[in-house]
Amino acid sequence: MKITQSISKAGFSNYEQAFDDFYGTLRPSLKLWDYFVNWEKVFRNTKQIEIQLNLWNYLLGKENFDKEFISLLEQHPEIVKAIPSMVVRDGSGSSVFSVVSDIGDLTKPDLVFDFSQPASTSELRHSALEFFKSTGLNQLFKKDGVKNLVDYVLGVEAGLDSNGRKNRSGTSMETVVESYLTPFCQKNKLEYLSQATPNAIKDKWGFAVPVDKSSRRFDFAISNGKTLVLMEVNFYGGGGSKLKATAGEYKGLNDLLKVPNTKFVWVTDGEGWHTTREPLRSAYIELDYLWNLDWLYRDYLGDLF
Repeated sequence: MKITQSISKAGFSNYEQAFDDFYGTLRPSLKLWDYFVNWEKVFRNTKQIEIQLNLWNYLLGKENFDKEFISLLEQHPEIVKAIPSMVVRDGSGSSVFSVVSDIGDLTKPDLVFDFSQPASTSELRHSALEFFKSTGLNQLFKKDGVKNLVDYVLGVEAGLDSNGRKNRSGTSMETVVESYLTPFCQKNKLEYLSQATPNAIKDKWGFAVPVDKSSRRFDFAISNGKTLVLMEVNFYGGGGSKLKATAGEYKGLNDLLKVPNTKFVWVTDGEGWHTTREPLRSAYIELDYLWNLDWLYRDYLGDLF
């Protein structure tokens, strides 16, 4: 832990005092408005299949569902591609589903339903009908079911999107840090790159960055042409064993980046660290620059240039 000029002015003379302040100013949450539901994504995904869903609306309330189902697919075999969007799936965008055929005999092959291609054969159309009835999707089409499949899928997509909240905490951290870096760099005549690869850094400023893996991307790279600051940022709202491994990874990355005119900053935050105090404290001692958002907004970054 390096005591920079600004940190010293804040009254911290050693890393123990600094760590206590750092640890005490970790944020409990980092929710931006898109944390709840990314409505732009929800409407975009639904609009992509809106025409197909409106064709499926034809079956709503039909008495002879099976016959009408097959007839509809004979005329519009491509609409089976909308079926995965009607089921609350895992969010992976899968269009092929494997289902246990016999729970009493797992040696039997699974049933496979492929909705990536039009139901252009009788076999595929009856397979789609089996999927509808076995999953209970046909219940939606009864008289007391839904009134409009477009509205229904909007609800499904909104539910799926809420499952992405865990990932959004990471992008929220990047968004917040970048909102700080933009005016900071303008004020101090600096430039920055987001998701910076070693090649992009080399092309822009001429720095040769050593890396621990070929896929390494730094969340941010900031430079005045003479000094390069590489920054990784993350937020942990919950604890777990991953945090200990993360602390170890960044200690190794810090050692790797000890090259002339290059500095590494790890900005991390979140109450998840309250379950992993000692690995964080160990990293705090060994890394030159380990800050949280509170520290970043104190403009400690300016000392590095």
